[in-house]
Amino acid sequence: MLTSNFSYAQDDVKADSIYVRNNYEKIEQLIPMRDGKQLFTAIYIPKDKSKKYPVLLNRTPYTVAPYGANEYKKYLGNFPAEMREGFIFVYQDVRGKWMSEGDFDDVRPINIIKNKKAIDESTDTYDTLEWLAKNLKNYNQKAGIYGISYPGFYSTMSLVNSHPTLKAVSPQAPVTNWFLGDDFHHNGVLFLADSFKFMSSFGVKRPQPITPDKGPKSLDFPIKDTYRFYLEGGSVKELKAKYFQDNIKFYNDLFAHPDYDQFWKDRDPLPHLKNVKPAVMTVGGFFDAEDAYGAFATYKAIEKQNPTATNILVAGPWFHGGWVRSKADTFGDMQFGSETGEYYKENIELPFFNYYLKDKGNFKPTEAHIFITGSNQWKQFEAWPPKNVSTKKMYLQDNGKITFDKSNNSTTFDEYVADPNNPVPYQGGVLENRTREYMVDDQRFASTRPDVMVYQTDILTEDITITGPVINHLFVSSTGTDADYVVKLIDVYPENTPKFNDKLMGGYQNLIRAEIMRGKYRNSFSTPEALIPNKKTDVTYTMPDVGHTFKKGHRIMIQVQNSWFPLADRNPQQFMNVYEATAKDFIKQTQRIYHDSYIEIPVLK
Repeated sequence: MLTSNFSYAQDDVKADSIYVRNNYEKIEQLIPMRDGKQLFTAIYIPKDKSKKYPVLLNRTPYTVAPYGANEYKKYLGNFPAEMREGFIFVYQDVRGKWMSEGDFDDVRPINIIKNKKAIDESTDTYDTLEWLAKNLKNYNQKAGIYGISYPGFYSTMSLVNSHPTLKAVSPQAPVTNWFLGDDFHHNGVLFLADSFKFMSSFGVKRPQPITPDKGPKSLDFPIKDTYRFYLEGGSVKELKAKYFQDNIKFYNDLFAHPDYDQFWKDRDPLPHLKNVKPAVMTVGGFFDAEDAYGAFATYKAIEKQNPTATNILVAGPWFHGGWVRSKADTFGDMQFGSETGEYYKENIELPFFNYYLKDKGNFKPTEAHIFITGSNQWKQFEAWPPKNVSTKKMYLQDNGKITFDKSNNSTTFDEYVADPNNPVPYQGGVLENRTREYMVDDQRFASTRPDVMVYQTDILTEDITITGPVINHLFVSSTGTDADYVVKLIDVYPENTPKFNDKLMGGYQNLIRAEIMRGKYRNSFSTPEALIPNKKTDVTYTMPDVGHTFKKGHRIMIQVQNSWFPLADRNPQQFMNVYEATAKDFIKQTQRIYHDSYIEIPVLK
């Protein structure tokens, strides 16, 4: 849900800004939609009229500023090389945002009404491309669409009944499902810190009359330590009453739809990605704190429903948008040995759009172009997840051991008390903002807590590369009627690992993947079921895909806990509508992890 696209040296910014003015002319246009509403669109056309150019369209709720025919962006496209290659760059404020007419709807559902004036984001895209096709000069009648995060959602929606000029689409970290895995919820668990801060500004109504003003500022938090702010603020109901009241529409929707009902299902574009005609390249980061789910889910849905379509997946060691927002040679304390972002821009995205929009180059689409961390290598696969994998099971044993041999310990367990009034933090230290680095951060701060269960393998005698989704099979019980379960997959470095940036790396517990599951949704996200107190229960769920090599000499660690705060909202640990909970409802409970629990991993052969 980040709003910026790219950051680099000030001298480069100045040079690019001069290049835009010298080489592009700008047009501002209100483009009419089929229902009569007009969407504000900024069009940058190359001044060189000796040839025709394709369109690259970016539709956004985050503003196409600067406004004014003589006010120019400092750069165009996803990165400077794209700008210098030469496209007609088109930016559009989506319906109901900034200078566009109409009403905004978060993750607007697809309108299936058979009415010529019925609108959704796919029809708005179609009508925009239709206007461009009829009105632009020096246009070669080939269009591409790209976008990161929320603009990634609009990119995905362009694939539904796509316009005939649309030839190439790149959803990047696309918002896809705000209940199951992106931004606002993971497996039904509210992502509190992200949703609360984001909606405190994004969810505010537009000023009237509409002017190209700066957007509203985020909430000024009275307590800067976010852990303390959310804990002392009480339940999400109490936080909403104090800071939002009923003024944030989407937060009202959260409260009205606590389970996976039709409201959420209507906002999932994946079932509608059929008869896809443009070439598609979905891009995602393994360490994307916002939308790791969306990238893999979008690629897989298109692949399943369009087996003959050109459908490409690119995934690397990136934070949200890191493939174009950084050189991506490091992230947090991880080192990748090369500038993976520069590689992506030069060898993947620019050749993709050049090939399908300009008939330029000999781009040969690889089904899956994946950077494997740990071994730090780009790999190309004919399918994702790769077919040449073997499934291995890591059993969580007593004495904190992990074995790859099936356990007979179905009655033994680890037992501890989980207190929602003393939740496990998602990251160590005092933090004013949710950091993106928590996705790869050292987990030693958590491993010493009595309410975090720690299991690890012996020192590995050979490399183990995991490629694909990780499935957690937990056998648990609780004295309560609900509980959350967090599983963390961790790479433990050898004790002789050298320091990095003066940080002690010996014994470092590098988070590779983590995910949370609400116990009451273990069988259905639509129909929650209470846990039966003290009864052993199967809680199985899948984590987003992994591409990582655990090197020889390292260990694989699994941590299991029942809170992840304030990243995820607290579970009262009793079966109820969490949006109705108040401070008195959060009760400590005794939790058990049985030793026939296992983590299923896809190991590359």
